[in-house]
Amino acid sequence: MRHVYFDNAATTYPKPPSVAEAVRTAVEKYGGNPGRGGHFYSMNASAAVYKVREQAAEFFGAEPENVAFTLNCTHSLNLAIKGLVKPGDKIVISSMEHNSVARPAYALSKIGVSARVAKIGGTDEETVENFRRLLSPEVRLAVCSAASNVTGRANPIDKIAEICRENGICFIVDGAQACGILPISLRDGMNFICTAGHKGLYGPTGTGLLISDGKFTLDTVIEGGTGATSSELSQTGFMPERLESGTLNTVGILGLGAGISYVKSMGTEKLFRHESGLCDILIDGIKGEQGVKIYRKGEKFVPIVSFNIDGIPAPKLSSALSDSGYALRGGLHCSLLAHRTLGALPDGTVRFSPSAFSSEKDVAGLVNNLKKICKTGL
Repeated sequence: MRHVYFDNAATTYPKPPSVAEAVRTAVEKYGGNPGRGGHFYSMNASAAVYKVREQAAEFFGAEPENVAFTLNCTHSLNLAIKGLVKPGDKIVISSMEHNSVARPAYALSKIGVSARVAKIGGTDEETVENFRRLLSPEVRLAVCSAASNVTGRANPIDKIAEICRENGICFIVDGAQACGILPISLRDGMNFICTAGHKGLYGPTGTGLLISDGKFTLDTVIEGGTGATSSELSQTGFMPERLESGTLNTVGILGLGAGISYVKSMGTEKLFRHESGLCDILIDGIKGEQGVKIYRKGEKFVPIVSFNIDGIPAPKLSSALSDSGYALRGGLHCSLLAHRTLGALPDGTVRFSPSAFSSEKDVAGLVNNLKKICKTGL
């Protein structure tokens, strides 16, 4: 049986051949520990890593020293959120945040941090006003996803950033589902962009980015070896070493560089158009079927579609689709707040997320499979 992958919101697959080649080259040629010595191997690896740092900085409108490599977007968000708040602080998050934001907020509530939730409205204007009501000067930081990992709904982060600037509030954007698809940049006014390297940027798993405009200094969550200021017990004070304790993932980082190059060569607009077109094929194919509910309310979406079929729990439906050769994710997608907001508890939804390598033919096959399920059940 041929298997078709439609779970690219979790991690993109397949990766571009150039990414696989970059990983192979990294293993073969860049075996030294970057920043950990003055010998050839270390210096060679350092130069290769720095080149990717420059790539990421250019892509997101930052300075290279303000680009920190992380393990994933969750790692980046934890470093940013926990590196800024202190007991007694107030923070604001959206009602559609991933657990990578909601769980740190919940954990921080145990030390006296107060988290308030701004509802994502039916329109961008409603969303902006919901944030505006909560974003007063005593708020320490605000976090909002650039796009929902459940519905694909793109949020008005530029408008939210403007309110944060007016009130002196740090604004953190979760770009996991938007980076590589939408032209996300620090020029849009946010202070931190946290994103995965392994999703829309087509890098390997185990890669992420924490990108700053340099206006806020993060306290450290992890301390250790940085290759700099080794004679001091206090953590290195300057970026990016301050946030990069321990040996860097040279292999993953060089793969990420190849992924960023691939996205640049394709163009975010072209990728967005191709993948959104595939989402339209799915929606048009199943929206009239008995019992189908599609979770799409808003003005702009990245290429993600969540849906359900009445009487079939999302995990059971996704399992049946897998048995038929189609990989879609069913369940809560690590996003309790989002599914609570959508009214999709306790079982969640089935999520379709194509990539640059997905085809119209494969989506048509999925549509036919879903139509059969709607007519005959499981």
